[in-house]
Amino acid sequence: EPTVRTELMEQIPPIAIFLQESRPNFPTAFFEYLMPIVVRYLTDVNNQVRKAGQEALLILLEQDLIAQSDIENKVCPILLDLSAPDSDDEYKVEAVNIICKMASMLSRTTVEHMLLPRFCELCSDGKLFQVRKICAANFGDICNAVGQEATERLLIPKFFELCSDSVWGMRKACAECFMAVSYTTSPEVRRSKLSPLFISLISDTCRWVRQAAFQSLGPFISTFANPSSAGLYVREDGTLSIRPSVQDVNSNSCQPSNNITLTSSSTNAA
Repeated sequence: EPTVRTELMEQIPPIAIFLQESRPNFPTAFFEYLMPIVVRYLTDVNNQVRKAGQEALLILLEQDLIAQSDIENKVCPILLDLSAPDSDDEYKVEAVNIICKMASMLSRTTVEHMLLPRFCELCSDGKLFQVRKICAANFGDICNAVGQEATERLLIPKFFELCSDSVWGMRKACAECFMAVSYTTSPEVRRSKLSPLFISLISDTCRWVRQAAFQSLGPFISTFANPSSAGLYVREDGTLSIRPSVQDVNSNSCQPSNNITLTSSSTNAA
């Protein structure tokens, strides 16, 4: 019964946390018993079971309960299989969504060597616009996960493709995450490549794309500022914040200091 498998999947994270806190042989127990169930249910025939398995996987990764060897030898290979060009459409959409969500939880080396090549392929998927939409919506997070060198060498060309996609929703998603992408690049790339690209979005024929671009204009401009003097920085959740200067903190020492958050998150696209 799918409902039984779904319920079982929902219990995996609490069991894993209990084992880690209470049993000295947690790694062996998790590797031999729990991890195989999680991996198997990622390919279950039932949609609800797969969804429960995906949620359990993300919780386990967030809690740092999966060993690096299991991530590289068990989790990544199954996601690469599910996101392959000849994979079932529904499985492929789910796989790319999981790849994007887990990128921020893995080491930079793992993401760059195991997942980044497939992500670049999926950005150019000509069969499913849903796949390209997920890639566009999470582009800033992937850039942040792999760093400046890989972003400029591999991801920026794909970003250009998505920004000129025939589907306006793709271009809108790119406009919404533009600040996060820009923040990962060098000042030269920001000036010579991303600025003209942003102008094309702000002049787009679709008003929804133009509106998204105008909303990202201020955050994008802020990436040109010197962080040490402007006090601007991007938090882990993708929002742009202003860190008060030492002088401001001293002059307002009797009042609680609050960071000012500008809405520029790249994680809100559907």
